[in-house]
Amino acid sequence: MTKNLFLLMVLGATAVTAVLALAPEGNSATAQQTAGAANAQPVLVELFTSQGCSSCPPADKLLARLDTGGGVVALSRPVTYWDRLGWKDTLARPAHDDLQRRYAARGLPGGGVFTPEAVVQGTSATVGSDERALRKLIISARGNNPVLLTQAGGRVTASRAVPSAELRFVAVASNRAVKIGRGENGGRDIGYTNVVLNEAAVACAPSAVCSAAMPAVIAGQKGADRWAAVLQDKAGGRVQAVRWIGRPGK
Repeated sequence: MTKNLFLLMVLGATAVTAVLALAPEGNSATAQQTAGAANAQPVLVELFTSQGCSSCPPADKLLARLDTGGGVVALSRPVTYWDRLGWKDTLARPAHDDLQRRYAARGLPGGGVFTPEAVVQGTSATVGSDERALRKLIISARGNNPVLLTQAGGRVTASRAVPSAELRFVAVASNRAVKIGRGENGGRDIGYTNVVLNEAAVACAPSAVCSAAMPAVIAGQKGADRWAAVLQDKAGGRVQAVRWIGRPGK
């Protein structure tokens, strides 16, 4: 065996190992099949951020990169609890504070009440600016949910029944640029991706497939230009499925 042939064999084995490392555990699918499953089953990433948090801009930029990469429903959830530092976050909602506290109360690995925090599929968390850790959580979550959401005839429908779940419809502003007047980020212009403006939950029957139309208040949300559906266990539980959806009539 020549030296060059030996080198090619080593490189080939390394490439195969890399592909298998990206595939869901226990799955011998090819890289192309894995990519197809990723598109069919997006992963939800929720970034708890704040205009008053000097550590948050790198996380905000990372979320934007995740959004453009595909296979992820990336949502910004600005919180209110840093408003006391001298700048009132213009995008924050108390509902985001409440959701983050519910996640923390469940004891998510890596979780807590802090910014920037990225929560993946409602099951794990990390510092929102830690790209390596966050991408690792996304890869681990990919393909672990057997439920799919489809949209047809103005309704979003789950592929099977999920006890104790609710279907949440989320209205989003895909891009918001904010000039920060005071506080830790005073004088900076910061961009935010997929900011949650409003959401509404529809309870699912325990033994029936969940199916619902987008509530009018979400479809008509002022400033929204993007919408998502999230099938999630109640009280901020595990995310069973997520996808971007179109507004009715569009």
